[in-house]
Amino acid sequence: MRVRVDGVTAHVADDASVLDAVRAAGGEVPTLCHDDRLTAVGSCRTCLVRSGGKVVAACVTPATDGALIEVAADDLRTLRREAVELIVSALPSYALAGGGELSRVCHSLGITPRAAQGPRGRGRDDSHPYVHLDRDLCIACGRCVRMCAEVQGTFALTLVGRGSGTVVAPGTGGLWADSDCVACGGCVDTCPTGALTEPGLPIGGGAPEPAHTRTTCGYCGVGCSLDVLTGDSGVIAVLPDHDGPVNRGHACVKGRFAHGFLRSPERLTRPLLRRAGRLEPVNWHDALEHVARGLRAAVAAGGPDAVAAISSARATNEENYLIQKFMRVVIGTNNVDNCSRLCHAPSAAGLTAAFGLSGGTDRFDDVETADCLLLVGANPVEAHPVVGARLLQRVLRGARLVVADPRAVGLARYADVHLRPRPGTNVALFHGLAHVLLAEGLIDEEFLRRRATGLPELTALLAGYSPRRAAEITGVPAEDIVAAARLFGRAERPAIIYGLGVTEHLHGTDGVRTLANLAILRGAVGTGRGFGVNPLRGQNNVQGASDMGALPDLLPGYGKVTDPAARARAEHVWGAPVPRRPGLRIPEMFGAARVGELRALWVIGEDVCATDPDSTHVIQALEACPLVVCDELFLSETARRADVVLPVASWLEKEGTFVNFDRRFQRVRAALDPPGEAITDFEVVHALAAVLGADLGCPTPAEALAECGRIAPVFAGLSHERLDREGAVAWPCPDPDRPGEATLYRERFATPDGRAQLSAAPYLPPGEQPDDRYPLVLITGRRWAHYNSGGMTRRTDNLRLDSVDRLDVHPADAARHGLRDGDPVVVESRHGQARLVTRTTDDMAPGQLFCAFHFPAGGVNTLISGWGDTVTSCPEYKVTAVRLAAPSGAD
Repeated sequence: MRVRVDGVTAHVADDASVLDAVRAAGGEVPTLCHDDRLTAVGSCRTCLVRSGGKVVAACVTPATDGALIEVAADDLRTLRREAVELIVSALPSYALAGGGELSRVCHSLGITPRAAQGPRGRGRDDSHPYVHLDRDLCIACGRCVRMCAEVQGTFALTLVGRGSGTVVAPGTGGLWADSDCVACGGCVDTCPTGALTEPGLPIGGGAPEPAHTRTTCGYCGVGCSLDVLTGDSGVIAVLPDHDGPVNRGHACVKGRFAHGFLRSPERLTRPLLRRAGRLEPVNWHDALEHVARGLRAAVAAGGPDAVAAISSARATNEENYLIQKFMRVVIGTNNVDNCSRLCHAPSAAGLTAAFGLSGGTDRFDDVETADCLLLVGANPVEAHPVVGARLLQRVLRGARLVVADPRAVGLARYADVHLRPRPGTNVALFHGLAHVLLAEGLIDEEFLRRRATGLPELTALLAGYSPRRAAEITGVPAEDIVAAARLFGRAERPAIIYGLGVTEHLHGTDGVRTLANLAILRGAVGTGRGFGVNPLRGQNNVQGASDMGALPDLLPGYGKVTDPAARARAEHVWGAPVPRRPGLRIPEMFGAARVGELRALWVIGEDVCATDPDSTHVIQALEACPLVVCDELFLSETARRADVVLPVASWLEKEGTFVNFDRRFQRVRAALDPPGEAITDFEVVHALAAVLGADLGCPTPAEALAECGRIAPVFAGLSHERLDREGAVAWPCPDPDRPGEATLYRERFATPDGRAQLSAAPYLPPGEQPDDRYPLVLITGRRWAHYNSGGMTRRTDNLRLDSVDRLDVHPADAARHGLRDGDPVVVESRHGQARLVTRTTDDMAPGQLFCAFHFPAGGVNTLISGWGDTVTSCPEYKVTAVRLAAPSGAD
């Protein structure tokens, strides 16, 4: 539409408001109750303008084509000033002392602090570690309440009181710390007056302007864009980027607030070397010389394959690239792996087999427009809160939702159909759904004929997976299987989103492939008639670590080490031979160390003693290995057992890139320097190579990414310069002058024959089975306040939000074992023992338990078996047979 604002012509979208038109013309008006991320309400009346001859609130008035809008007229300015003065008059004298939104508005209108003459006395609530409330500054604009409802979806806040006494409060009553608040920080971010603040964040009043650094979050795999504010004392605050391509001005408790670990007195600042059984500080020269001697000795004793490295999903792409290059070029082995082995290796294998590439099929922006969401084995409300919030908003706006998860958590509470399969029966469930799609003709026959293979084999297999048979295996009622299949099958734009509840199984790759069958049967991949199959990656760069070739069988860009052409590309760029034989996977590394075949292990940013399964055997492996080197921020459980510990930079202290869960490359920028003598992993690898007499080239992260693009054509169009300019670019991106392929397979699949591959894998039972001695099944996962082994979050005030590892128990199971909320409990498996705290909840089905692994002292991963996915060796974290016992000495 074409409008004129004070004589200036502007063009705006058909659904634009008058406020949009004013801004498009370069104008501005106060908007104390308005936030562009929220529904407009027009309650503050501070944005008054004249449109069509009438005085209107700009934020709630639709613009019309040809409209004449007045903003600068004296009478309008007076009306806006009076509206703001009325609001300010009820506030105490210090209300305009800061530099927040209200202060800026008043300054622009010539309103002085003397206008604030209201009383004090409504009090404060400082009970929460991250959100503080000053009730005297609340103007009841409702922005915080709408933010909590419309963006976060927690509905934790409300307005209470009447008239001028109205104020924001937790919906549960009582203290903020005891409320349903999940500390996303959205309410603080949107508050215009400073009524809601976070500790340490200055809101003006003469405070020096902090430095701003835009970077990408280093916690989960969502890839939130953040603005880091720093001053002389370090990080002042971390704020969500309002233009963030994934988070769109939102964040979660971890990315927003969990940066206190940077100031922890436990932070490593000098290298440590084990002497006479003790780790002692040394200089970098001595530490690296010791490592180099150990590596030479290992190669001399057992050849290059006597050395292995576990790279890191928390390291940048450039660091992962350099680490795998170091292992292949300097050491001469393919023994390099990363923690995707423990989580989404089955995704890479399954998606590659089905479609040709290892990443999700569609960008999340498109998935969010689906009319039916099938969410499987994931609790994004806690593990990926920004994604969970966006999915919830889609459901609240009318999308149908099917959740398949044993637990009744997160989005399951909003599901049209909630399928609760027995742990380990995913394949049978997916076959049951596919059976209904075929039987009721809810398939795309033309797509299957032209663009898929394997239908006859799958059809024959599915004859044995009727809803009734699937119900017998999974425990899901047959009628629910039918209802879920019909919702998915009749949708115009279905999408599948899944998590570790699909992959961390003995048959995790089969789970991914049979889940992909559902999208293929519906023709919902590469057609625009649906949004494919999309894994929620667990860690910030678990996608990128694999993309960069930190895998024992794959080079950067997923070229196989057994493929002469892929090796030749790498050898041409590196000027060195690439080993032909695939290296050891992480579980195989530990096995080789225990039998004396692995003589040097470099663990980069992973606390394998806390996160890997069957922790007792992991510890035995480290103790048996002659040289264990660990790059770390803190003295983790793994670092305590290392021979050399190297202090390194965190994600807030380094340059590079991450790849998020929907394949977007984004920049990582250093907001401050690492403490003491700590350096980046990138610098460590270069320094160690130099001591060994090698030059890895690519001296900067930017040059490392460019070199990677010369080996891997799918990354050839990417560069730091481009990302700095464009913000985020998806791979594949072979051309620097063309966009990345956010949506895959529009013309053909990347499989050898160009068609999607249906899988006829039969259901097979999990490796762990309950019995009379171990009658319960344990599932492990994440809680909302912590991340992975908790090495960072436990060193922040997140510990006040979640201070213990809890065991979720169904009330019937708790009663049978004489347990109540808060009771200590011992969990025993065939492999180990853990000590936790009881939490009774109907979230669990009888006979099933859940706990996280954020507190290594609890010993949760000592419980997990050595079973792993038959294709990728991903551990079976989601099915462990256990029993409960009272702690020794308990009544």
